[in-house]
Amino acid sequence: MRKIYAVLLICSFLPVFAQTQRAPVYPGCESENEAQREACFYNKVQQVVFESFKVPQDVAADYSGMATVLFEVTDKGEFKVLFVDSDKPSVAEESKRVFATLPKVSPATFNGKTTYQKYTLRIAIPLVDPKEMNVQDLSKPVVLPSGMVQPKPKKPKIDHSKELAEFDSVAKTYKKWDNPQFRSHLNIPFSHSYYAQFDDAMNQIGANNHTASKPYAYADVNRYYNLETAYQKIAKNKTGWWGRKLWNESTVQIQGEDYWFTLNPILDLQLGKSSSDKVDNTFVNTRGIRLEGGLGENINFTTTIYESQGRFADYYNAYAESIKPSGGNPAIIPGMGIAKGFKDDAYDFPLAEANLSYTPAKFLNLNLGYGRNFIGDGYRSLLLGDGVSPYPYFKINTTFWKIKYTNVYTWLKDVRPEATVDGTYATKFSAAHYLSLNLTKRWNIGFFESVVWARDENRGFDMSFINPIIFYRSVEFASSSKSGNALLALTTKYKFTNQFNFYAQYLLDEFSLADMKSGDKSWKNKFGYQLGLKYFNAFDIDHLTLQMEYNRVRPYVYSHSDPITNYGHNNQSLGHNWGSNFQELLVIARYNYGRYFADVKFTFGQRGFDFDTSEDSYNYGSNIYKNYTEGRPYDTGVKVGQGNRADVFFTDIQAGYLVNPATNLKLYASFIYRSFEPKTDTALVFGENTAWFSIGLRSDVFNWYFDY
Repeated sequence: MRKIYAVLLICSFLPVFAQTQRAPVYPGCESENEAQREACFYNKVQQVVFESFKVPQDVAADYSGMATVLFEVTDKGEFKVLFVDSDKPSVAEESKRVFATLPKVSPATFNGKTTYQKYTLRIAIPLVDPKEMNVQDLSKPVVLPSGMVQPKPKKPKIDHSKELAEFDSVAKTYKKWDNPQFRSHLNIPFSHSYYAQFDDAMNQIGANNHTASKPYAYADVNRYYNLETAYQKIAKNKTGWWGRKLWNESTVQIQGEDYWFTLNPILDLQLGKSSSDKVDNTFVNTRGIRLEGGLGENINFTTTIYESQGRFADYYNAYAESIKPSGGNPAIIPGMGIAKGFKDDAYDFPLAEANLSYTPAKFLNLNLGYGRNFIGDGYRSLLLGDGVSPYPYFKINTTFWKIKYTNVYTWLKDVRPEATVDGTYATKFSAAHYLSLNLTKRWNIGFFESVVWARDENRGFDMSFINPIIFYRSVEFASSSKSGNALLALTTKYKFTNQFNFYAQYLLDEFSLADMKSGDKSWKNKFGYQLGLKYFNAFDIDHLTLQMEYNRVRPYVYSHSDPITNYGHNNQSLGHNWGSNFQELLVIARYNYGRYFADVKFTFGQRGFDFDTSEDSYNYGSNIYKNYTEGRPYDTGVKVGQGNRADVFFTDIQAGYLVNPATNLKLYASFIYRSFEPKTDTALVFGENTAWFSIGLRSDVFNWYFDY
């Protein structure tokens, strides 16, 4: 076999530099001037490639060809091969191997800032040492040391049928799936049952995290609870495609060099029977699709589209219809949105949710989405709950030292007939700020502020309201309260031990110090509070969490003198699901073992409703969509439960089996018992006892609230 001459022929490097741009500096070229540094860079790369390149064994001795390498010197000074075009796959692979051996260099700069630079390098075979060729003028023949003349390469014949290998090479960049979502800044879908699995790990003494602002990102949880390990513990030993997709994995999961995504069907199939039903059964039929992914280390995204039909227990249907929107649609499904009629006695309620997360720095995370948010450590939140229909939002999370600062800007809708003009629902806006501070390794406090305002046609959108500084509210203090509705709140959490956590919220709506001090229970004393206790791994039983929570909200909280600026969206409260004028005690137990789970919840409550009759049309403070300056029965002596007082008892027992942890798909059975006893039966508020049994198969990616 004839000896192959090792000849390296560099035909072109193709960067174009502006006067303010500097080429990369190869090690050993630092002492050269700018023009010589660039030539030095060329020569160093050529020499390393020549010395390292090994002609593959499958290349014939008389082979004559060319490999074109498109590569980049990154802004970190690393060589990155983007594409290799060669008719010999082995030559292309050898080219990539050689470039992987190149050392890190000083990156190119533009206007003094580091930047990337792309180059094209052509490697011809047979080759020669670049030291023995005039690389500055490749149009001339190359004189070899032996006196032999290497003739100018002949112009190759163009093959018009040749295809580039770039598209096919993408598949070669696929990696084995290693659950990259667990390390990403993608939001974990907020489900009380799912979050209970790692709630104890997030609340250990000494943890410098902030658990009130939800949903969490996977990366935030993974610092305290190894999601990958937990997933592997319950993974089934399935090797077949159907087995893996049914029990362990996402339906589609693809991971590359700097990207990943999953695609899954979403199901919520429920069938049940209620004791008070006028129809044969209840049902939910939800089909959807969920896309999640990441681009690089900083961008994550998720989008979910649902198509749903359903019919519920009579009490729930009645509530959904009592908050129906203007325009003829029969109901609003709480937490979902406006529903159309389906057949004669059911609803059609499509839904879409999405979130785009960008983390440009370790301390900063930006979210643009359509969905819901939650602030608090309890089952309920008086500040910002997730029982409301989804809404567009922009959220900023800033985390540093012992502080997390959350800003949430939302676009809300008022769908009442009074706020609808020419078939168009009124738009209002909300800016919420939450400052969380870890005072000690056990004690956290938080400060909350939210301002709701509507567009003023005379002055347009008022940018003063979106000032990101908490408690600034310059517009609120400079003008009357009618310009916007402001709420203030204080939160706290104390970790007695790793098993016992205490949490609380205190909400103040339009503070009036004089009325608070008077002690006559003025209607202006608009406040609410929450007290809660969690017991993790109760009685030393792993994965058993017990929780007790008390919520009390006085009349007229969340409402406003201008109903459009109340604290609501789509005829639902942005805070507690019950609105105002109530008190409730919750007792909750959650347990999971492997893929099995069980949740039990008891609610004892008292609510005060309006009579809304011709004999009594007073505003007792429960309906947050009424003007609180009109129709009040009294100004002092105002108390929780005034009006048509109703005693509420609610039991929700659920148990089931986790089918697929990748989609949180659960097979479950549920039993709900509701006792509702008002003082006086009216058209919308009437006594009723309901027993409701359901079975279902559900992707648990959001919370259903049936305790109305």
